[in-house]
Amino acid sequence: MITWYAVYTRPHGEAAALDNLLRQGYCAYLPRYRTRVRHARRLQSVLRPLFPRYLFAGIDRSSMPWRPILSTIGVTDVVRAGDEPHPVATDIVTTLQEQEMAGAFDRLGRGDALRLGEFVRITAGAFQDMIGRLIELRDQDRVVVLLDLLGRTVRAQLEAEAVEAA
Repeated sequence: MITWYAVYTRPHGEAAALDNLLRQGYCAYLPRYRTRVRHARRLQSVLRPLFPRYLFAGIDRSSMPWRPILSTIGVTDVVRAGDEPHPVATDIVTTLQEQEMAGAFDRLGRGDALRLGEFVRITAGAFQDMIGRLIELRDQDRVVVLLDLLGRTVRAQLEAEAVEAA
């Protein structure tokens, strides 16, 4: 029976750790989300780890030792309780896999078409129908907008889906 464990990786080493764990015969899963990034004046769709520096390794403890994971390229440690790795509930990993396959983690919202410095209209929430200036695009599908409230300039962090170009 496979038991899942959280594996802590080197910075930006999730993909290398995943490849090396699979190569060694372990069952491994790296939950990812799809987002758009701008690089060299091009907008690209990329996969990013849902939990930076973490992935899951499935181990059948009756036939596979867990300690070789510690010397796997890209791996820093295994999340443990004392000296033993701490298991992650199987239904958590299964749910993550199902949601990823269904596209629940894709972050390709309208916020990617917005440009810094332009005026935007808020379409939902407490600030609905207000106009503000977009000052920051965040990776977590959020944006920061400067609003004029009661004669003061206020920063508001909003869902990217709740704003559109004015």
